[in-house]
Amino acid sequence: QAQLVESGGGLVQAGDSLRLSCAVSGRTFSRYTVAWFRQAPGKEREYVAALDWNGKRAYYQDSVKGRSTISRDNAKNTMFLQMSGLKPEDTAVYYCASYKNPFELFSPLRLGSLDWGQGTQVTVSS
Repeated sequence: QAQLVESGGGLVQAGDSLRLSCAVSGRTFSRYTVAWFRQAPGKEREYVAALDWNGKRAYYQDSVKGRSTISRDNAKNTMFLQMSGLKPEDTAVYYCASYKNPFELFSPLRLGSLDWGQGTQVTVSS
């Protein structure tokens, strides 16, 4: 089972930018599709962005599209989420995730089995 550790969360002001990182160990990182999710208080966890294992396609939830970029550095076994133009409604605990099955592609309609990080809090003040 993979281990995922997020970093980069914090308190920012509306309009600011933030980059979240997630270090992944315990597997050949380049073979696995990765994703970012978030969970706001009182709401269900939702996907924010995903990137297929081969780097060919990225997916974004509509609310962050145009403001966010998911990326990966396979040499460093690390994935990133760059967010700009942050809004108070972006406040949530952000989780990174890696598919358990190698070479499986992301589908927003049917999530595969995932390994999760512990989460990092992002708070956006107005």
